[in-house]
Amino acid sequence: MFAEFGYHGVSIEDLGASVGISGPGVYRHFPSKDALLSDLLVGISEDLLQNGRAEVAAARTPAEALERLVDRHLIFSFNDPDLIRVQDRDLASLSPADQRQVKRLQRAYVELWVDQLVPPLERAAARARAHAVFGLLNSTPHLTGDRSAMLRQMALAALRC
Repeated sequence: MFAEFGYHGVSIEDLGASVGISGPGVYRHFPSKDALLSDLLVGISEDLLQNGRAEVAAARTPAEALERLVDRHLIFSFNDPDLIRVQDRDLASLSPADQRQVKRLQRAYVELWVDQLVPPLERAAARARAHAVFGLLNSTPHLTGDRSAMLRQMALAALRC
């Protein structure tokens, strides 16, 4: 619902009704609507970092690690495009502490990619390249059909150029 209507466009009653409970019943699971948003955005940031670390650890070379990172990120972006929408639109709705936590996790995730590109690239160039690839991979909410092969090819080309 956050993806469709935005955080501020959804009430606690709406959330409860969507899962078959009363609005106040939501408070048995989350202390607030803010906590629910935090759980979504902190949780996905933790998952991306944890899964990314596992992919790098399983790789034999930095090039293989990049391929594994791209593949893992594509799985996320095609399976959870609503989380990308919520992240894009509603990150600023988090408390300052939760925003800092999400941004800290995201920086660690970016640096995981950067570490695979350095050397030969300098860190600033590798970071810019990683961010550009995230923009590409996170475009899935705006695509129709399965474009994973195309996005994979484009992402790897951008990382290797």
